[in-house]
Amino acid sequence: MTFLKQTVQVLRAPIDAVTWPEALTRIATWAAARESRYVCICNAHSVVTAGQDPAFGAVVAQADMATPDGAPVAWMMRKLGFANQQRINGPDLMWRYCAEAAGRNELIYLYGGTEETLTILQAKLAAAYPALQVAGAYSPPFRALTAEEDAAVVERINTSGAGTVWVSLGCPKQELWMAAHRGRIQAVMIGVGAAFDYHAGTIQRAPLWMQNAGLEWLHRLVSEPRRLWRRYLVTNTLFIAGAIRQLKIHKKSASKDI
Repeated sequence: MTFLKQTVQVLRAPIDAVTWPEALTRIATWAAARESRYVCICNAHSVVTAGQDPAFGAVVAQADMATPDGAPVAWMMRKLGFANQQRINGPDLMWRYCAEAAGRNELIYLYGGTEETLTILQAKLAAAYPALQVAGAYSPPFRALTAEEDAAVVERINTSGAGTVWVSLGCPKQELWMAAHRGRIQAVMIGVGAAFDYHAGTIQRAPLWMQNAGLEWLHRLVSEPRRLWRRYLVTNTLFIAGAIRQLKIHKKSASKDI
């Protein structure tokens, strides 16, 4: 099923202007029909990378839905004319969707994370939603899969009956993986970054007040400075610079139309 797609160009990335109910309904509708689609959850890092890397930019632009994961991305969309745009972030999208899927006997699949994380996550999901059916879970090796291994993964997912595949490989690996498997995996693939670790408790998520204040990135930076300092300090600076330029152009354009 095709939905009316309304996007906002945030820097160079087209992000869908959607509400929570719309995002959940789109995924559920596609999943029920076992349509091969993918959803990108875009934060400031994703948006900046989309402008720097043409291949990644094409993946985001060709996504069936790209939601504003980061508070800065949602804030930009509000400034660009969508005053009520909320964050549609990966961890909350996954948890809300699983709650709904449990009520309609829908199968889900988990792809990514470590074996330990997947074991804990499945236990947490079973405790929160006893009726939820996890059709399978796979922790891929850190190396690239061989063609035979990849074909086996595709076959396993397709025969599982899952309508959605929740992908936790990190950006940009998960987005590239989903794009490469659209048309092969008969399910909706949703890239949710660190959501598996958050829900399993193997990585501590920022307190709610930091999430609401748009400071979740700061919590992650403090938690994993060596791995994330470049992503957040460099790309956030580039995002701010790009946002200022775009808003200046938008303001000039709006004043001419008056």
